[in-house]
Amino acid sequence: MQFGIFTVGDVTTDPTNGTTPTEQERIRAMVRYAEHAEAVGLDVFSTGEHHNPPFVPSSPTTLLGYIAGRTKKLVLSTSTTLITTNDPVKIAEDFAMLQHLAGPERVDLMLGRGNTGPVYPWFGQNPADSVPLTVENYQLLRRLWDEEVVDWQGRFRGPLQGFTSTPRPLDGVAPFVWHGSIRTPEVAEIAAYFGDGFFANNIFWPAQHYVRLIDLYRQRFEHYGHGRADQATVGLGGQFFMRRNSQDAWNEFRPYFDEAPVYGHGPSMEDFTSQTPLTVGSPQQVIDRTLTFREHFGDYQRQLFLLDHAGLPEKVVLEQLDLLGEILPTLRAEFESRRPADVPSNPPTHAERVAAKAAAAEQVVTAV
Repeated sequence: MQFGIFTVGDVTTDPTNGTTPTEQERIRAMVRYAEHAEAVGLDVFSTGEHHNPPFVPSSPTTLLGYIAGRTKKLVLSTSTTLITTNDPVKIAEDFAMLQHLAGPERVDLMLGRGNTGPVYPWFGQNPADSVPLTVENYQLLRRLWDEEVVDWQGRFRGPLQGFTSTPRPLDGVAPFVWHGSIRTPEVAEIAAYFGDGFFANNIFWPAQHYVRLIDLYRQRFEHYGHGRADQATVGLGGQFFMRRNSQDAWNEFRPYFDEAPVYGHGPSMEDFTSQTPLTVGSPQQVIDRTLTFREHFGDYQRQLFLLDHAGLPEKVVLEQLDLLGEILPTLRAEFESRRPADVPSNPPTHAERVAAKAAAAEQVVTAV
């Protein structure tokens, strides 16, 4: 099973001392978190995409390309690439370029609609079109990656005639795609139809909210003939604040929770931790809570945690990564001990997908 971290890249004032990092300080801190994630044994670093303050990751592939040059084996991903407001041609070319730079097994991406309505008109789109934009843009993106020459006529962008995106995907196989959603069944359907992964952000809502989406994805994955429902590729988010002593964690994290841009000034920390997957406590409490995710969602392949938000100082985030590194062997062992032998432990690898493409091509030749 893959474990990693994802960042939303918020620039938030530290409520305990009133200091605010510059945009450059925040961006460079994210690079250091990625490097430290690899050092403590994590598998994945993932960044969001935002075009509005207080968030700074507006160019994910730029950030990930830089991190690729400073790490050796970390899987580089996105926790949202905006399929609605990015041109599919640019997504196809940017991530193929990142594949070639980082090398095999190191790049995938997560597509999503985004949750900031004002972004749409900034890129010439209407938020009311978000679902049809998602469907049409992804259909084009798949063709750009899978076909050498594309002719295209759609509703939301100009036509393409005899177009070839460059560079071509590494080894002729595009990065593995996850589709992220917190409320849209159409996204689960797209993921299932193409045999892609489905990622539930799993930080804002009770488990029952995400169970419905994941169950729908699993059922449709099986319906489309990609494998059994329990073999579908699922990823989950999560978040924690950990200290050796549980009460120390509560005392230290409370001012950050209360002022966090994503949930500050809302429910109390007690209510939020009881109703969502947020865990504040000791290492053992984080282990125990994380293991319950399997009880709700079944066996899954990727677990990402949000750690660097709400104005937490860099030193504290690095300490959280150290603690996560300490409990990582236990989490890996406990999840794998519960997993049936015929349910994948990890998302499909680049090598597996290259081999599958070659086998499919061979079948076509044999049939002819």
